[in-house]
Amino acid sequence: MNIKDEIKLWKEKKDAVILAHYYVEPEVQEIADHVGDSFALSKIAAGLPNPVIVYCGVSFMGESGVLLSPNKKVLMPDALADCPMAHMVTKEEVDEVRAKYDDLAVVCYINSTAEIKSWSDVSVTSANAVQIVKNLPNQNILFIPDRNLGRFVAEQVPEKNVMLVKGYCPIHEVISPAEMAELKAAHPDAEILVHPECNEEVTKMADYIGSTTGIINYAAKSDKKELIIGTEVGVRYELEKQNPDKTFYFPKTTPICHDMKRITLEKVLHVLQTEENQASVLSEQAKAAGNTLTRMLELAK
Repeated sequence: MNIKDEIKLWKEKKDAVILAHYYVEPEVQEIADHVGDSFALSKIAAGLPNPVIVYCGVSFMGESGVLLSPNKKVLMPDALADCPMAHMVTKEEVDEVRAKYDDLAVVCYINSTAEIKSWSDVSVTSANAVQIVKNLPNQNILFIPDRNLGRFVAEQVPEKNVMLVKGYCPIHEVISPAEMAELKAAHPDAEILVHPECNEEVTKMADYIGSTTGIINYAAKSDKKELIIGTEVGVRYELEKQNPDKTFYFPKTTPICHDMKRITLEKVLHVLQTEENQASVLSEQAKAAGNTLTRMLELAK
């Protein structure tokens, strides 16, 4: 029996479901029941009947799974897979801004720890951040922790006072405008599709700025046969699967999330067999953090 068959067998034994982010290795995406970006997976996790969820992603995703499905076991194939940006804001920074504005809404990117969510009013993803900030009654917005996504939101919602902190995604930050320009020079007919976690110079070059799912959907609809992609390279698998007639180019300094790549088939099988690495959230954080996700799902309808 090969490892994929073993995973299928144990998944059935445990009545488990496997969720995988687009940034994990292709072979892990292949065995998942659902593959998506953070927004898609958070919606799926909230409605699953299965008692066990194997979350092929980084730690904040597992925490979100626990917050949305508190009565389920959420298993992480690699307990050390983390997101550096998820920690890039302090309570002091949030409290300082709250003290200045009576009508402040603290808007927290889902790529953050449960603790940071517990300081916030609503969570967002790159797919729904603009919509949710528009829908909030508050005029003053503190967007944490990603300065690049926050800047993109501020540009789309100029009527709001959007304040930022200094957090960023190290993977998207290495996507350089010079390398994107080199690709465009080599492929002048190609469209440039980038994630809003990229820096401002890169987003200004783009024909389309959107979430991972947004990039995938745009690429499928585009009449261009060549596309330049500015996001984590794991998305190549889904892009090529959906568009075998198109060619996708990534920067030569490959944007690769090594934490996502920690997830392997062997680790998926191991947690199914042992139920180790169960994700958890501190009880004193769970209610407030969970409320931000519930409010996100309500405001993003």
